[in-house]
Amino acid sequence: MADASSDVTRLEAFSDAVFGFAITLLVVSLEVPNSFDELMQVMRGLPVFAITFAILLMIWQEHHNLFKRFPSMDGATIWLNGALLFVVVSYIYPLKFLFGQIVLPGVRFGSGNAFHGVDQLVMLMLIYGAGFAQIFLLFAAMYWRAARRVTDPARRHEARVLLGHSLVYVGVAALSMALAVFGGAVGTPFSGVAYAMIGPCQGLYHGLTRRYWKPPLPSAAIPPADDAPATDAPGLS
Repeated sequence: MADASSDVTRLEAFSDAVFGFAITLLVVSLEVPNSFDELMQVMRGLPVFAITFAILLMIWQEHHNLFKRFPSMDGATIWLNGALLFVVVSYIYPLKFLFGQIVLPGVRFGSGNAFHGVDQLVMLMLIYGAGFAQIFLLFAAMYWRAARRVTDPARRHEARVLLGHSLVYVGVAALSMALAVFGGAVGTPFSGVAYAMIGPCQGLYHGLTRRYWKPPLPSAAIPPADDAPATDAPGLS
C-alpha cells in the first residue's frame, strides 16, 4: 500500500498537470503567425498573458505552499483540491477576458463592442470576484482540514493563521463585488482597483497575528507554577 507521502506526490503531480492545462488556455495563440500583422496581434496580447499568468502563478504558489507545509491528507482534502482545480480551469476565460478589456482596447459600450451596458461590466466583476473568492475559500477549507489533522500545537496554530491568510483574499473579493453592485457611478469603477488592497491587507493581517496571536509555547518552555513543589528541596533526596 502506498504511504501518505506518495499519495500527496501523486495529488501534486495531477494538480500541476491541471495548472499546466490552465496555462495553455491563456496562451495568446497556439499557431505560428503567418504574417507580420498576425505576429503584431500576438505581441499585443502578451501583456494580458503576463498578467493572467502572474495571477495563476500566485494561485499555484499558494497550492504548493499548502502541500509543502501540510503534506498529509484525507479523502475530504482530495475532493476539496479537485474542486479547487475545477474552479481554476473555469476561472481562466473570465480572467483573460477581463484583463483583455482592461489592457488592450479599454472598456467600451454599445453595439459591436465588448459590453452592451454597465450591467454587463458589473456582471463580469461579479463572475471574476466569485471565482476568486471560491478559490481561496477552498484553500481556507483545506487549511481547516490540516488544522484538524495535525497534533502539534505549533503546526495547528500555523494552519489556523494560514486559514485567515486565505480569508483575507476572500474579503478583498467581497469588497470588490460590493463596489461593483452598490458603488454606483463612483464606486463601480473601483471594483477592479480593490484587488490592489491584497498586499496591504495581508501585511496588516500578518503583522497583527505576529503581535497578538502568538504560537503556543513548547511544553518544555512552560515555566512551572509558583505553587509546584521544588524537587531539590531539602529533605527530598
